[in-house]
Amino acid sequence: MNRRLALLALPLLLAVAGCTAGPADEPAPRRAAPERPSPFRDCAALNTPPTAASPGTGTSAPATPGSGTSTTPGGEALPELTLACFTGGAPIALRSVAGPAVINIWASWCPPCRKELPAFQRLSERAAGQLQVIGVTSRDSRGGAQSIGEDYGIRFPILVDQGEAVQRALERNAIPLTLFVDAQGRIRHVDATGALDDTQLAKLVRQHLGLAVPA
Repeated sequence: MNRRLALLALPLLLAVAGCTAGPADEPAPRRAAPERPSPFRDCAALNTPPTAASPGTGTSAPATPGSGTSTTPGGEALPELTLACFTGGAPIALRSVAGPAVINIWASWCPPCRKELPAFQRLSERAAGQLQVIGVTSRDSRGGAQSIGEDYGIRFPILVDQGEAVQRALERNAIPLTLFVDAQGRIRHVDATGALDDTQLAKLVRQHLGLAVPA
């Protein structure tokens, strides 16, 4: 009799056990991977002039333009565009960026861009207090730009231009593209000659912004 009762109760016990044990057997929900911290500096200080900027900055005589370059004697204002900062926060109006500044437009899929980015990082270190070095990623993925920043040790602020608005405003489709902007916020020179190195950057900064930066 006891054996029969035990056999009758067994299905009920198994059913109860299945309700309580089921969730423990299910795989744990996959957690989203935490977002990697940005290697780039934030953009909060872009509206503040470099501390050591000279009152006469940007008044040097323009050099004779060569292939892939253009120099405007009076200078043009930066495009009236507002771009997101890679690290978040308030968007940045390009015309509010305080010069002197060197603005490099690049993308992770562009080999010359990758080649020259370390030189711009070194320029940002050598010219700290004299000018600002700013990057603008163009038509790039966030992951690609982030990886380049991590791999190459890029620390200067980066703005994001997904639709090539800056290039269209400048009527330039080249990349990399580098703007040399004086203390009054005027574009003194646009370079589209390809990957720039330390010596070329120092020379262009001296010619168009009147600043002596060691190469």
